[in-house]
Order: sequence, then C-alpha cells, then structure tokens
Amino acid sequence: MENPLTPASELALIDRELAHLDARRLQLLGRRDWLLRLLNAQVAPPLSVGPPAQGWGPGPHWTPGPTGPAGVPARETSAPGAQNVLLVLGAVLLAVAALAFTLVSWGSLGIGGRAAVLAVLTGTALAVPTVLLRRGLRSTAESVAAVGLLLTVLDVYALHEVALGGVPVTWYAAGASAALAALWAGYGTALRGLLLPLPSALAAAQWTLPCLAVALHVGRTAGGWTLLALAALNAALGLWDGPAAAVRPRVWPAVRILAGVLAALAALAAVGVALALAADADSLTGRLSAGVLLAAVGGAFVVVAGRIRQEQLAPVLAGAGGLVWTLAAQVLLVPRGSAWAPTLYVLVSLPLLAALRVSALARPVRHGLTGAGVAVAGLGGLIAFLSALPVLAAPAPLLGEVWTAASPRAELGGGGRQAVAVALIAAAVALRLERASGRREARVVAVPLAWTALFAAPVAFALPVAAVFAAQLAVVAAALVVALGLVRAPAAGVRIAAGACGAVGAASLSVAALDGRTTTFAVWAALGALCGAGAVYGRGPLASRAAAAVVVATGYATGLLLALAALLELPARQWPLLVLLVPAAAAAAGPRAGAVRIPVEVAGAAAGGLALLLALAAGHAPSLALVLGLAGVVCAAAAVRADRRAVGWAAGALFLAATWVRLAASGVDAVEAYTLPVTVPALVVAWLRRRRDPAAPSWATYGPGLAATLVPSLIAVWADPHWTRPLLLGLGALAVTLAGARWRLQAPLVLGGVTLGLVALHELAPYVLQVVGALPRWLPPALAGALLLAVGATYEKRLRDARRLRSALGKLG
Repeated sequence: MENPLTPASELALIDRELAHLDARRLQLLGRRDWLLRLLNAQVAPPLSVGPPAQGWGPGPHWTPGPTGPAGVPARETSAPGAQNVLLVLGAVLLAVAALAFTLVSWGSLGIGGRAAVLAVLTGTALAVPTVLLRRGLRSTAESVAAVGLLLTVLDVYALHEVALGGVPVTWYAAGASAALAALWAGYGTALRGLLLPLPSALAAAQWTLPCLAVALHVGRTAGGWTLLALAALNAALGLWDGPAAAVRPRVWPAVRILAGVLAALAALAAVGVALALAADADSLTGRLSAGVLLAAVGGAFVVVAGRIRQEQLAPVLAGAGGLVWTLAAQVLLVPRGSAWAPTLYVLVSLPLLAALRVSALARPVRHGLTGAGVAVAGLGGLIAFLSALPVLAAPAPLLGEVWTAASPRAELGGGGRQAVAVALIAAAVALRLERASGRREARVVAVPLAWTALFAAPVAFALPVAAVFAAQLAVVAAALVVALGLVRAPAAGVRIAAGACGAVGAASLSVAALDGRTTTFAVWAALGALCGAGAVYGRGPLASRAAAAVVVATGYATGLLLALAALLELPARQWPLLVLLVPAAAAAAGPRAGAVRIPVEVAGAAAGGLALLLALAAGHAPSLALVLGLAGVVCAAAAVRADRRAVGWAAGALFLAATWVRLAASGVDAVEAYTLPVTVPALVVAWLRRRRDPAAPSWATYGPGLAATLVPSLIAVWADPHWTRPLLLGLGALAVTLAGARWRLQAPLVLGGVTLGLVALHELAPYVLQVVGALPRWLPPALAGALLLAVGATYEKRLRDARRLRSALGKLG
C-alpha cells in the first residue's frame, strides 16, 4: 500500500498528534487531582470545595470514566446517611440519660433543684432547634426536638409525682395528654421546619377521650361510643384539606396518614367492644346497644370511603363497613346459637349487592359494598353446603351391609331445613349478582348451591325412602343432563360445576341403592343409561365429557352384571365369566364407537382386569385358566384388526398363562410342558421375522425362544436321575446345533453346542468321578502340570486358533 503523504507532511502530522496527546494527558491529570481533593473533603458541604483552577476542570471534550480514581477507597454509605445515624444515636442516648436522671437521681435533689434542672433541660432542648434550623441543620434540629418532646413528658410525670400526687391517675392522664397535645401542636406550628411535633401532638391527643371515659366510669357501651367518636375525629382530621395543607406541605401528609391509621384502629377497637357486649348480652336491650354501635361503626367506614381520594383504599373501607353491618344485623336479629345465622348472612347480602346499582354512591364505594355482599353470601352458602354434606356421606355403611334393607339416612338435625333454605337463597343471590354485575362466575357458584339444597331437601323434610330415592335420582339426573350436553348449557363453567355435582351425587346414590335388590338394579341401570346416552347424543366437544361418560357407563354395566351374579347366587368362580361380557362387547363395539373408541376399549380392558382379579380371588385354578383363555380369545379377536395388532401380544401372554395354570391344576410337573408352549410360537415368529428381514440378528430372533426351553431343561437335567430327559435334551440340542451350522446362525449354534456339551458332561460325570477315584493321588497334579506346559509351548498357535474361532462365530448370523 502506497503512502499518499510525503515524509515531511507525515512528520508534521505526527508532531501535531503528539502535542494533542500531551495536552489531553495534562487535562486528565488536573481532573484527577481535583477529584481526589473532592473525595477527601466529602464529609464537609460540597460548597467548601472550590472549583478547579482555570484550564484544569472538565473541558468541552470531557467524558467521565466508568470507574473511580485509582487509589481512593470506595464509600459504603453517603454523608447524609451517616449523619442521620449519628443524630439518631445521639438523641437515643440523651433520652436514656434523661430517663435515668428522672427515675434514679431525682430523689437526691430538692424541689427547687428539680424544677430548675427540668426547666433548663426542657427549655434548652426546645430552643436549640430554632438556631439549628436557621443554619440549615434540619436533621440535627429534628433530633434535638425529639429529646425536648420527651423531656416535656418527663416534666408532666415529675409534676404529678411532686405536686399533684393527689389527682387520680386517669384524670391527670386525660389532662396531661390534652396539654401535651396542645403544647406540641403549638411548638410544631411555630417551628415550621420540624416534622416531628405535629404527628406527636396527634398521637398524644388519642389518650384524652379514652382516659376521660375511664375516669367517668361510663361503662363499656359509652366506652365503645367514645372510641367511635375518637375514630370520627381522626378521620375528619385525615380528610381535612384546610389551610394547613398548603402552609405545611411537608408535614401535613404525614399527619393525615397517621390520623387515618389511628382512626382505623379506634374503629376496630369499637367493633371489639361491641362484640364483647353482644357476647355478654342476655336481653334484647344489650343486643340492641351492641347492634346499634356496630351499625354506626359500619356507617362511619362507608362515609369515610365516600370521602377519601385514594381509589385503592376506598373499596376496602366500604367492604369493611358492609361486613360490620352484617355483624350488626346478626347481633340484632339472630340469638346466639341459632341455626338461622347463615340465612341472615345471605339475606343481608341482598342490599349490599343492590348497592351496585345505586348511582348516588361513589363507584369505589359501590364496588366495596358489592364485594362485602359477595363475601357474606359466600359464607352463608358455604355453611349451608357443609351442613348438607352428611346427606352425601350417609350411605357409606352400606358398603359393608349390601342388600340388608338398612336404608341409613343422614340426620341433619334441627338446622337441616334452614341449611336447605340458605343454600337455595344463596343460589338465588348468586343469580341476582350475575344479572346485576354481568359476571358469569356467579352462575357457576349458584349451581352447586342449588343442587346441594335440592339433593338434601328430601332428607331434611323426612320424606319416605322411596320418595327420597326418586327425588335424589331426579336431581342427579338433571345435573348429569346438563353436564353431558344433552341440553344446551349456557357456559362451560356451568357444565363443569354440574358435572362435579352429578358425579358426587351419583356416587352417593349408587352406594345408597345397595340397601335393596330392586333399588340397585333400578338406580344403576338408570344412571348407566343416562351416561351412555350422554356419550352418544351429547352436544359440544367430546374429548373429556364423552370419555368420562363411557367409562362411567361401562362401570355401571359391570356392576349390574355382578349384581346379577349375586342375585342368581352363582358360585364366586363363575362371576368373572359374566364380567368378561363387558370386554367382549367393548372389543366388538370398538370399531363402530367413533370418537369414543379409545375410552370404550380402555374401559373394557379395565373390566377384563377386574374379571381376572375376581378369578384369582376365587382360588379355583381350572376356572382361572378358563377366564385367562377367554380373555385371550377376546384380545385375539381385537388383534385381527390392522390397527390393533399390538393386542396380539396380550393374547399370547394370556393363552400362555392359561396353559400354565391348566397344567398346574392337572398336576403336571415336567418343566418342558410349560416351556415348549413358549418356545414353539417364539420360533415361528422368529422364522417369520428372519424371512422378512434376513439381516435381523439371530440372538434377537431365535435366542429368546431357544433359551426359554434349553435353560430350564438343562437345570432340570442335573437334578433328574433318569435317562429319558438327558437323552431327549441331547437330541434336541444336537438338532439345534446342526441347524445353526447349516444356516450359519450364531444363537442356535452356541446355545445348542453349550447345551449338548453340558448334557454330555452330565452323563460322563459319574464315570469320570470313578476314574479319578481309582488314580493315584499324584497323578492329577502331574497331568495338570503337563497340560499347562503343553499350552504354554503352543500358546501363540492356540491364540491364533481362538482368534479364528471368534472370527468364524462373528461371521455367523
């Protein structure tokens, strides 16, 4: 690459660049020096550090680097943070010293000394913040002012102990809290730069009214109203937007927040007093006073919710008011221990829900009251639902006493009818809420409430057993009709809720039907037919609904067959034969089942498994073999279809198990009788596979089938004293070895050869032992040594022979 500049031009350019670099270096060094002096003087105000000298500060091309100056330790806290920590610690230490002086060293001084010390300390602590504020030391002024406020409390305590000891404590506390509140408020108004005095004055004022109430012995009722009045005053202060908000913009938000918190605490205390009055009230007058107080507290919550500006807090306050109104209604209208409390909850929720349409109320208030109504109605509905649950669990004892006509029914007690009424009213309230708010979730809640009420109503009203079964069957059928899509349902949530109710009711009713034969067949047949109709004719998506319906219908069909076997008094070993009709029907109907084919076949397989378990439990081997064989026939019939070939493996396993059970039942103990039924079909399958895929390895095709017979027979040979089994096994092993050599198959050659050799060894073993016993004792070691020498001398040749043998075996299939 040629340089376009002449040597003189390039030299001038380099000199200019070096001059720029020197200037830049001097500029950076000056900036570094200024930053070092700034960091070293970090504790002092920033104005105490002068600006950098002319020409050494950041120029027009200055860009701060990403890291600090080298060699300067990083600060882990800021200067204001360290200052605040020191001020707080100093204030705490001064407060501790003042407390120790007042409580411990007070008695060593006279009256004049005490007054002088406290006056000097208090006056100094309250006067110093004025000087500090003028110099801009606000944090220090706050700390010293806090000490001064604490000293005024000590002054009040000392005054009572020295001069006003005869005044009752409650009266003195009321007056002292009022005086301190006025003093602190005036002090905070005079020193507008301080934040602490005004909130402290508000906190001190909280004790005036309660102390007066205690001093006057007004009683719990008046005490509750006193707390409510205190809450109202605090709320009014928190909502007030007077001149103080504009004059003291830094202090007033803290005062308003503290007033709101104190108002809420006072209101909750009033609620606690009212509930205590209601718990101890034995007359209508006591309940009336407690209820009126609760109603007033609820009204206060709602009024404040309508005036507050925070939209997130207003619904919470309105909801709290609605809940307190519910408590007031319960105290006024329902005696203690009454079963109608849930009914009242649901009734009270109606006007709370109606507030959603009252346009005169603010929008957050309407939402808060509606939320309280939903919570109250939900509580009443939940209590009613739990009260009706014993109806669902009542038939459980029938599982151990089938067809005994025991007819156990739930005892709902005196609150049974009330629970039914509450559940119905709660369902109506949920529907009303849906129409008022447009939320479909309310209808979903109404479904289980209404269903529970209708299911428990026949028991609650003590109807006859037949009427109870008929009514409950109708209620369950209605829920299943909606869930299975036999009628048009308004929403998916309603179908799910109806399905859950129908499933629970069907389970309870199915168990209850076990009290009589006719009832069992009638109820189970009706429910099974209903589920089958839902699987076939149901509307909407079929995925989960139809599958569940098919499984339940199959279960009822299986139960009916078992009930029929019990009715006919068949032996237990014959019951599985009836149950096998279900998988047979499922295998036959599977191809025509359409979208529910898989659920039909799975349910049929489950019924077949139940039949096998019943046959096994019967303990009759011939019947078990028959059931296994029939189950294999069903699987083989299903495997005829091209898309169900895999079922053929199950059919083969069932046939094999049936053969083994039948042989065991007949007393056959020859191991070959159990292994040959496995080996023959396995070899046929292996031959077919090798014919279709000649590259398939022989160990994967012929190996398992041959090993299934050769290995157990070889083990049996060593324990067999007769000559028949060794002869037959040797002939078979010889045939397998020759076949492996003929078709160059590794698995038959190795398995047959090893088996043949071991059989020969078994036959020669007695003679070998006789010969060894006749030889001299030194001969076996000599022969072993000679053999080792021969092998060692021809080691390389034997190694080559072994390699050729391995290579030859590897070339086999």
